[in-house]
Amino acid sequence: MDFTTQQDRHTFNDIYENILKDLQSAGNAGEYYTPRPVTQFVVDMVNPVIGEKVLDFACGTGGYLTSVIEYYKKTGQIKSVEAERILQETVMGIEKKPLPYMLAVTNMILHDIDSPKIKHENSLARNVRDYKPIDKVDVIVTNPPFGGIEEDGIEINFPEKFRTKETADLFMVLLMYLLNENGRAGIVLPDGFLFGEGVKTAIKEKLLEEFNLHTIVRLPNGVFAPYTDINTNLLFFEKGKSTEEIWYFEHPLPEGYKKYTKTKPIRYEEFELEKQWWNNRVQNEYAWKVSIEEIRQRNFNLDIKNPNKTKEEENYSPEELIEKIENNLLKSNEILRKLKGVLKHAR
Repeated sequence: MDFTTQQDRHTFNDIYENILKDLQSAGNAGEYYTPRPVTQFVVDMVNPVIGEKVLDFACGTGGYLTSVIEYYKKTGQIKSVEAERILQETVMGIEKKPLPYMLAVTNMILHDIDSPKIKHENSLARNVRDYKPIDKVDVIVTNPPFGGIEEDGIEINFPEKFRTKETADLFMVLLMYLLNENGRAGIVLPDGFLFGEGVKTAIKEKLLEEFNLHTIVRLPNGVFAPYTDINTNLLFFEKGKSTEEIWYFEHPLPEGYKKYTKTKPIRYEEFELEKQWWNNRVQNEYAWKVSIEEIRQRNFNLDIKNPNKTKEEENYSPEELIEKIENNLLKSNEILRKLKGVLKHAR
């Protein structure tokens, strides 16, 4: 292949994208891949504009960043040499691990970025108080690693009430410090963040006070299979205005599906439901809204089930029952941890 010709580069780009997709089932490499329908949908809804600084601080193989580039192209935002120059400077990523970092750099080059703005470092290793206005960005789209534990000392980079070793929680705090006023974000988070207490409650309280968390898309089981069966959510929010109400949208499984699998993955076309609803919001069988007053009464528990789902629809497979038990155990452990803290302070 001649990498100096655009046609050959684009041909290899298609091959490379398939290589990345195959990594999804390659053991530990699976953590590096977010399904492209998810990245494309998140980017579509966040609606980046050429000239805005866009960041993914846990970029893996660069899926979100390449989705941003593709979005600019399909919306006709790259029509001049100047727009092309701006693009080269404003799409940025950070990745800690060497293999996905290398894959991301290659991915960006194949998407016509001559000198990718991707750093090989741990985004959480810098003290959040050190960020200056010049470091902040307009758009953040990301799927931070969840379920992981950070090394000793990392939590010191965060204010005391947000200190934890849980990776996804720290990335959520970092996001809030890095986003410009009126900035926008789309992030993948597990159910555990929605119902978690302790530090998670403090994070959610700050989020709802300083950001407008306008939409939570609840994804069904298996979207990230075979890497994880943990239920996940897409959170969309803007900085500069407090949350008054949150709209929820429960993404339905295609007819006949019990869950997504490697051979039956989620497809981009399925998000058409959300896209048609997005700018004309009404409550329906998939969508409902919750006021900030109700959220406060629930002590910032955002794990709110679809009130429009009938009992007949709640038929669980064995895998789903196991997951519900796991989620209940997580909730029980949170309650036990809280009780231990209360007893400790009571002595």
